[in-house]
Amino acid sequence: MPKVNLVVGCGFSGATIARKLAEEFDEKVVIIDAKDHIAGNAYDYRDENGIMIHKYGSHIFHTNFENVWAFLNRFSSFNTYMHKVVALIDGVETNIPFNLRTLYDVFPHSMAERLENKLLQSFKYNQKVPILEFQKQEDEDLKFLSNYVYEKVFLHYTSKQWGTSPQDVDGAVTARVPVYISCDPRYFQDKYQGIPLEGYTNLVQKMLSHSNIEVRLNTSYKDVTENYDRVFYTGSIDEFFDYKYGKLPYRSVNFKLEKYHTEYYQKNAVVNYPVNYDFTRVHEYKYYLNDVSDYTVIAKEYSEAFELGKNERYYPIPDEKNVVLYNQYLNEAKKYPQVYFLGRLGDYKYYDMDNAVYRALELFERLRNQDKL
Repeated sequence: MPKVNLVVGCGFSGATIARKLAEEFDEKVVIIDAKDHIAGNAYDYRDENGIMIHKYGSHIFHTNFENVWAFLNRFSSFNTYMHKVVALIDGVETNIPFNLRTLYDVFPHSMAERLENKLLQSFKYNQKVPILEFQKQEDEDLKFLSNYVYEKVFLHYTSKQWGTSPQDVDGAVTARVPVYISCDPRYFQDKYQGIPLEGYTNLVQKMLSHSNIEVRLNTSYKDVTENYDRVFYTGSIDEFFDYKYGKLPYRSVNFKLEKYHTEYYQKNAVVNYPVNYDFTRVHEYKYYLNDVSDYTVIAKEYSEAFELGKNERYYPIPDEKNVVLYNQYLNEAKKYPQVYFLGRLGDYKYYDMDNAVYRALELFERLRNQDKL
């Protein structure tokens, strides 16, 4: 008799595993979400001005995983948007990650040229150097540059975003903001990049449109009374165990939407403010799908600590102490062999969207191989 599955969470992780179970195993799936919408934090919607709003901040899809790209393209076409991020550095708008072009934006030409030559002598072209690694320079000019980038791009921005000093942030996080020895102005260099033409919500809706899948919104795991053969849990693993060993900390984000009667508010989809203001960046959503409107909508992004019942979990804080706590929950999970944890919250990892899908596809293949034994 086919198994009946419960999937907790209608984001990319949950929707992917639900679709695979329904389609390839021909099993029934009930997928629930405590929110009143599908697509998790990738949820988007068109407002009254015809602008596609990313409710939980800009989501830019990018991947090098062929299987992930092929899977998602079954449910949506993507445009060819390639993300560039602008930051205000000493009053100058320039691309980040800090690269060879940035040198000429913020320094006099002769100085930029000297720094460029030294960088090319010290590093390979197209190399990404994590900022904390980049600080280990002996040359006086490169020492100056590393201190400049650290202060102007990294120090204050990291303090705002993570609420702590860069030295206390996990290396996997700091590596996301490198010094890039290249002229490539793109934020990502993945082979596949873009935005779903009808939005992320529409994409997830099509993933969940299967006769074997039932969607229940405004439903938490604690509301479920039926028994299931398997449970796929994409919520926070500490919440599943009623915080038995304590709460895993997260950073959260608060977005303040503003509407303006003008074609564009800024010259780029995202502008970062590493030093100025309390917000970390400003998103302008019209850029992603080239929406046409007499109005524009921006979102100012403010980072804050996660507080249960007040805001959303966004970013795990994978420092040494928190990893130990997470591993306690992981050991506890071994007592529940038919419960599978996945996703950013279930795995307590800083996943991009493609990693979330890849992880779900990988889990499904593991289940398929188990069934063959």
